[in-house]
Amino acid sequence: MQYTEVDYLFEIGDNIIYPMHGAGTIEGIEEKEVLGEIRQYYVIKIPMNNMQVLIPVKNISKSHIRSIADKLTMESVLDLFHNGSTDRSLPWKQRFKMNSDKLRTGKLKEVAEVVRDLTRIHGTKPLNSSEKQMLDNAKKILIGEVSLVNGITSNQANDLLQDHAIGM
Repeated sequence: MQYTEVDYLFEIGDNIIYPMHGAGTIEGIEEKEVLGEIRQYYVIKIPMNNMQVLIPVKNISKSHIRSIADKLTMESVLDLFHNGSTDRSLPWKQRFKMNSDKLRTGKLKEVAEVVRDLTRIHGTKPLNSSEKQMLDNAKKILIGEVSLVNGITSNQANDLLQDHAIGM
């Protein structure tokens, strides 16, 4: 197969983060015919949801997919669990929208802030079912990236997050 599209942002084997879906790996680049036009697609495996997605190569920048963080960045993000304030006065609908917007960016720091803030709030009062589901999803996304960055299992990454969350 000959690849003729623009320069590739990612290569086969790259570990990436797909916003709202979590950590994954570029498994290949395939050509598919869509509406009579041959297009190239990244084939991305996302283990957290046991799914495979195809993203058009030419649309990859619009998808907000990014490379995983490095260890130094991950350390500073995990320090967020002990720093920063959580606005507990926001009505849950406003907080839900703000947190949804943060998760859509796919940025590591923003995902960690959602986990931190919802965990802190959950420590003082129960979350409604929507926020509970959001917290679970954000944790899975964060655990996936922690796992890839540190070369550890998901269970070990979860334990590492729990260690950082103690004392919040």
